[in-house]
Amino acid sequence: MTTYFLSVKDMAKAKGPDPDLSFEGIGPEKLASDIAEAMRSDGLFQRWRAKQPDPDEVDPSLGVTDPGAAAKGELSNDRNDVQLTTSLPMRIVKHRLNLLIGSSWELRDTK
Repeated sequence: MTTYFLSVKDMAKAKGPDPDLSFEGIGPEKLASDIAEAMRSDGLFQRWRAKQPDPDEVDPSLGVTDPGAAAKGELSNDRNDVQLTTSLPMRIVKHRLNLLIGSSWELRDTK
């Protein structure tokens, strides 16, 4: 398991490029909940895959899940912090974060 320490400076900009797939909540707790769900189930992946020009050509390894993924969020000084613990590799985590919140996140550390 890897713990990813993420931060989002501006929650108002924490939106993915596709509104149908994007985070729509407010606050770090809701963000953490949505991130954890995106890692535990393949729902976000399946919705994204269906929007691709040729869904059957999408690499199925992008749809792997981690039913044990957990995340917690908190407001810290001038940013929103999320601590995500998962067995998924960074390439999967990054893909799903980009779908949910675009490029508004920053990886601060891993453990």
